[in-house]
Amino acid sequence: MQKPKASDFALDITADLQKWRAFVAIGELGSLTRAALFLDSSQSFLSRQVNGLERECGTRLFNRTGRGVELSEAGQRLFPQVKELLERAQVLEHDIRADLHEPVGTVTVATLPSIGTILIGKLFADVRAKHPGVNLKILEGSSGQVEEWLTDARTDLAILYRYGPTLPEHEESLATVDSYLIGAKGNRLTAQSTVNFTSLDGLPFILPAAPNGLRTALDAGARRHRIVITPAIEADSLPLQRQLTRDEGLYTVLPIHAVWNEVQEGKLQASRIVDPSFSRVVSLAYSKSKGPTRAVTAVASRLIDIVGQIGSQGIWLAN
Repeated sequence: MQKPKASDFALDITADLQKWRAFVAIGELGSLTRAALFLDSSQSFLSRQVNGLERECGTRLFNRTGRGVELSEAGQRLFPQVKELLERAQVLEHDIRADLHEPVGTVTVATLPSIGTILIGKLFADVRAKHPGVNLKILEGSSGQVEEWLTDARTDLAILYRYGPTLPEHEESLATVDSYLIGAKGNRLTAQSTVNFTSLDGLPFILPAAPNGLRTALDAGARRHRIVITPAIEADSLPLQRQLTRDEGLYTVLPIHAVWNEVQEGKLQASRIVDPSFSRVVSLAYSKSKGPTRAVTAVASRLIDIVGQIGSQGIWLAN
């Protein structure tokens, strides 16, 4: 009877697939800096990995240019084979992890301050209780920063506001939120439950700096209704918007959940904008260049549930 034999794989330069993951990222992005952001690594570390690969392969894989790097002739020949190898390795890893009862790993969530303050605490408690193998990494920034993090694949999920009737690809609507004119305690204009959009004409505002989805929507509405909306000061900081509205008699435009506590405490007033109403959609965006892992899917599911729970309290209309 012939003795069974083990498969004899002689691996050397392919033994560490993380080096080849760096090779593919740099080749696709054409920049060590962008690849470092994508891989959550450092530029110097990726440079050492590339140098090591080139020594092992005995040939140059990239040409350095004034604008970044580009694949050499040898790199171009290797690129599709290496990418296919990594795709197969990823499928194998997903198949192995699919047998786990609980999702594991780190999930990065990018959010705007006005929505993150009401969601992230609940999300952390929910994930810790239901998925202890999942760790959260939270990035908070302006809408432009969140968009950039999505583009650079620095985040797995992002929570954004959208103002149009349709959503971009890889996004789903979570809730529809009305916009409110926010004023200081005792302010006449915000003392009523609603305020006409045209009443915003010429008010001293504190608003986020352009480019910004809110500014774009406000500017478009102002042109349609032939009014002027010009900020007295621009600030992306939500705490600063609330502070200057409260202390300096300025106005801002926010969803009610962003000032819920201040309104309940009588520090600020909020009047819903009508004629026309000024709504925004809370959107959950998935990274375009990363396939959702079990952990990402689990966190997204928790976010959807939390938004629905908050919607049942009347703060917004859950979709």
